[in-house]
Order: sequence, then C-alpha cells, then structure tokens
Amino acid sequence: MDTFSSFFDSQSRSQWNYNTLKNFLQISPIVQTHLKKVYMTLCCALVASAFGAYLHIIWNIGGYLTTFACFGAIIWLHSTPTCQEQKRVSLLMASAVFEGASIGPLIDLAIQIDPSVLVAAFVGTALAFACFSGAAMLARRREYLYLGGLLSSGVSMLLWLHFAASIFGGSTALFKMEIYLGLLVFVGYMVVDTQDIIEKAHLGDLDYVKHALTLFTDFVAVFVRILIIMY
Repeated sequence: MDTFSSFFDSQSRSQWNYNTLKNFLQISPIVQTHLKKVYMTLCCALVASAFGAYLHIIWNIGGYLTTFACFGAIIWLHSTPTCQEQKRVSLLMASAVFEGASIGPLIDLAIQIDPSVLVAAFVGTALAFACFSGAAMLARRREYLYLGGLLSSGVSMLLWLHFAASIFGGSTALFKMEIYLGLLVFVGYMVVDTQDIIEKAHLGDLDYVKHALTLFTDFVAVFVRILIIMY
C-alpha cells in the first residue's frame, strides 16, 4: 500500500509544466505512431466486446463455452506469427467478442437493475484508464515498472482468495476484499502495462495487436469490478 500511496503522492507533487511535458516528448515519433495504433485497436476491441455482450442479451450465449473460446482465441493469437497481421487482428476481435459474451450475464443483470449503472461504470473505467495511462506516459521512462512484481503478488493473492472461497465457502467480507483488491491491482496494471508497452516499443517491439490485447484485458478487468461495486 505504501508503494501505491507514493505513486499518488509523486503525481500530486509534480507540476504540470514544460519539464513534465518533456517526458512525453522523449517518446520517439515511431513509438507515438505505435501507441496510436495500439489505442485505435483497443477501441475496436471494446466495440467488438460490446457487440458480444449484445449477442448474449439477444441469444443468451454467454457462459463457460464463450470463456474457453476467448482463451482459445488468445492462445491462437500468441502462437500466430506477427507477419500475419490481418489474421492476428481478426483473432483479437474474436477474443473481444467472446469476452463480451462472457461478461454478458453481468451486463444483462445491470441493465435489468438500472441501465445508468452500466453507463456510469463504463465512463468511470474510461476516465481511470485515460488518467493512469496518461500518467504513465508523462512519467519518466521505466519509473513504475518496478510495480510489476508487487502487482503479480496481488494477482497471486487474488487467486488464493478465490481458491479459499471455493473450498471453505465465501463470505461477503471476503468477496468485497477480493473485488476491491482486484480493482487496485488492475488499475496498477494500467500504469505498468502502458510503460511496459512504451519501453518495448523503444526497444523495437512494435506488436500493436499484442499490446492492445494487454490493455484490453486491463480495461475489462477494471470495468467488471467497478460495475459490481456500483450494484
């Protein structure tokens, strides 16, 4: 928790002046072009995911089958050579559709309770994503990559909490702990993954499809948790 508080303190103490904006100017034009492609692909994946959720609302297709199909599409994407760009983009969109269908039951429930909650959750997630990704871009290079180890520990803790709940039975307090801790972890991943993508692009890794998939995973994870919290 001290690490995350130091992150917010450092952001609040920093002044938005020319020296701060120079950190963004340190990103080369090639990397800036790469980031544009990443975020455009991410937007397309979010639209595909919304279409998948819509398909569930119409035909009730979301469930374990679509979840496994999503994982299968992601594995297929990672095993496809980067030279087959069109195929990899198609696999990303397919995985986004399956992901949207998988969280379709949650979205359908939110619409039945109060449709405004769904809109508020999406807007909140988009604002959080924009703020934390922007902070990662304006920060010094590799400044927050050290958080990766801490966040991995957080993911391990989430897995153990989920395992314990499935074995010994869950409680409301344990469920809330899992939701809020997961939200904190994946918001942190928004920062770390953005800086990691920038650093990899500087080193020559311009695989925008894989990078868009990484950010898409972060976005959906945060959106789901915000939606559950707002119920």
